[in-house]
Amino acid sequence: MGQGGMSIGKRILGTIVIPLIALLVTWTVCAAKGVTLFESTSNWIAFFRATASVMLTTFALSINLNSGRFDFSIGSIALLSSVISSMICINCGWSAVTMLVLTVVIGFALGLISGGIYILTKLPPIIVSLGVTLLFEGTAFVLTGGYGVSFVTNTKLTGFPSIGNYLLIIVIGLAVVVFLYDYTKYGYEYKALLSGQDVSVHMGIKEIPNSLASYAIAGALMGVVGFISSTNTGTIQMSLNFGSIGVMFTAFLPMFIGGFIGRFCNDKVGYLLGAMTTAFISLMYARLKMDSSVQQIITALILVLFLIYLNNENKLAGLRAKKSRPDQSR
Repeated sequence: MGQGGMSIGKRILGTIVIPLIALLVTWTVCAAKGVTLFESTSNWIAFFRATASVMLTTFALSINLNSGRFDFSIGSIALLSSVISSMICINCGWSAVTMLVLTVVIGFALGLISGGIYILTKLPPIIVSLGVTLLFEGTAFVLTGGYGVSFVTNTKLTGFPSIGNYLLIIVIGLAVVVFLYDYTKYGYEYKALLSGQDVSVHMGIKEIPNSLASYAIAGALMGVVGFISSTNTGTIQMSLNFGSIGVMFTAFLPMFIGGFIGRFCNDKVGYLLGAMTTAFISLMYARLKMDSSVQQIITALILVLFLIYLNNENKLAGLRAKKSRPDQSR
């Protein structure tokens, strides 16, 4: 038997069943429309790009959300970090790898600023994050004069997208998050605060440094998300009046799917597989050239149905167990 009394076979099945179903369904729907899901290298690049971006966004969202801190500012961190790093690299003639490092560092700093404002003001995190979102969006707007950033002709920066590079981001991102949260003092204290904040603080765990670290790590992850988005198109469009908040909503479905898969494996691997699941769906949308409104409706329906299942999972398990029992009246 596996961990927690669960057989290895059941753990493997629980880990892969949802991504496999997503692949089979999207492949079948595309085939029914006369379209091949993975027809060219560009389709594979789009799939791995979506997986990397959504996985990192899901990590960033879950870090604070699991602690009861709803953070709307992660999208604005991705925006501002990519604006600053791209402007520096354009002016200095630096490469995409340098830009990636810069976005991580700048994202880390912006996350630290966001967490610092939350700690200093002692306001509810949701209120603070909305204010920080406006601050970072406004800063990006001022830095670019409202015109955004364009480096379409800069081959040093736009030459990054490739299957290998995105796979590298996925592997390194997953490894770093697993290491931080499963094998470090910070990770142990983070989990202790989740399970019992008052008891953990009474035992000597310092909540404020842990919270600041959580914001900073989420910011660094979103820096990479901003890098992926900007180097894909070679442009960075400005967002005002909470326009950057939409980024975080891409993580809700994979976060819930990943949380379910995480019962059978490491929860971070679950988030990766949740991101892969939504990447299959996103690629199907692109291959079938669906309108954005139709995409939103389908994604919302999938999310609602999955949440309904999670909410009634125990009832369904009870009904299955009842049916499997022999009739006691005989």
